[in-house]
Parts: sequence; C-alpha cells; structure tokens
Amino acid sequence: MTDGQRLTAAYRVTQRFLDAVRARDPEAAAACFAEDATYANVPHPPAVGRDAVAALLGPILRRSERVRWDLVTASYTDDRAWLERVDRFWIDGREYSVACNGVAEVDPSRELITAFRDYVDLAPWRAEIGPVLAG
Repeated sequence: MTDGQRLTAAYRVTQRFLDAVRARDPEAAAACFAEDATYANVPHPPAVGRDAVAALLGPILRRSERVRWDLVTASYTDDRAWLERVDRFWIDGREYSVACNGVAEVDPSRELITAFRDYVDLAPWRAEIGPVLAG
C-alpha cells in the first residue's frame, strides 16, 4: 500500500488476519472473521464459523515454529482483498513454502471477513508438507 492509497476496511482486516497468522494464533486469526464466515482451501469444502476457521488453521500454525505469509501483490477495495502470497512455514528447523492466491470478502461496516478463498496447487504442498504433519 502506497502513502497515497486510502486504507480500506479490507486492507485493515486482512492485515490483522496476517498479523495473527504470523503470531501463530488461530483464535486471533478466527476473530477477524464474522460469526458465520467461511474459509475455503479450494477445492475443499469451506470451514464455516470462527471455531471452524480456528480448527482449520490451528494444526499448521501450532506445528510451525515460525510462520510468514509474504504478499507478492495485493489489491484492495473496501469490501474485497486479493492477496497473491508465498506462505512460509518453518517446522523442525526447515522452511516449507507454497504459492497462494487468496480472496477475502469483507463486511466493511464491521471490518470482518465474511468469506476467504485460498487457491493453491495442492499436489506439491501435500507431497512436501503432508508427511511432516502426519508425523
């Protein structure tokens, strides 16, 4: 975001969400969502509600020693954010990364995410991180 751009509701809430992910705090991340919000790792069915979002994010955030989701490009309106990212997780001293594109729909009046869709090439991610999370 440049100095000349207005900080939108979508920008503010997605930054809070990214900060919570970086802090490895699934409950704080889920608190960025509306009570009935959805979070989908496409093509899987979405998690629905804050508790489900925390349950979805919890295993990888807690298993990681460090997490950083780096924005490559981002675009914001007041009610939507498009976040091209490289998600990085450090587990047992090794970095694992995956390229993602996330779309967050936001209720600007409440500054809460109402839907989040992450698009990722799951095959390489599963091949690399699956055995680590299973063990």
